[in-house]
Amino acid sequence: MKLICQLILISLSILFINCEDEPDLMRQFVIPKGEHYAVPRVVETLQSNRLVFTAKFDASCQYAFAETSFQDSKNKLLGFSDCNSMHHENSARFAWQWLHDRLEIFAYCYVNGERVEQFITVVELEQENQYQIELQDDAYVFSVNNQEPVRIERISTCNAGIYYTLWPYFGGTLPAPHDVHLSIRMKY
Repeated sequence: MKLICQLILISLSILFINCEDEPDLMRQFVIPKGEHYAVPRVVETLQSNRLVFTAKFDASCQYAFAETSFQDSKNKLLGFSDCNSMHHENSARFAWQWLHDRLEIFAYCYVNGERVEQFITVVELEQENQYQIELQDDAYVFSVNNQEPVRIERISTCNAGIYYTLWPYFGGTLPAPHDVHLSIRMKY
């Protein structure tokens, strides 16, 4: 019996010694001052009907434009193209803006060339939050931290196909006023 216990302990020791830590899939993105695109530039396709990730915004995500009419411009966090089309034709992604001294999160879609935005929630700086977009036949379903989901209608004539991932992007019109840092961890 003692020999069996020793063999079990040795086996368990070997098992734990050989276990590797799960790699940290947290990616650090920087949108340089005066630019729109984040670095590193990543090209990936989405192989699922669900995009799940966590993201953390730091203090660099606070900004104030001299031209205040641009303050409510949406910056893009993460999402995907849809319907075998370009992202300004059909896509779904999370967007964010710094407005009223808070970081606001939006559903941000193009549906048959028309842009659709809907407020979702406010998140705190320096906190990791979970984001999910579920691709359904008739809608994109957005949720943050498992709160009440937001649905955006999806075109019914959409052809399934390749969905390319849309990574962080600052603005629409104005580029980043200073270096902006974001952290994203994919949940595959």
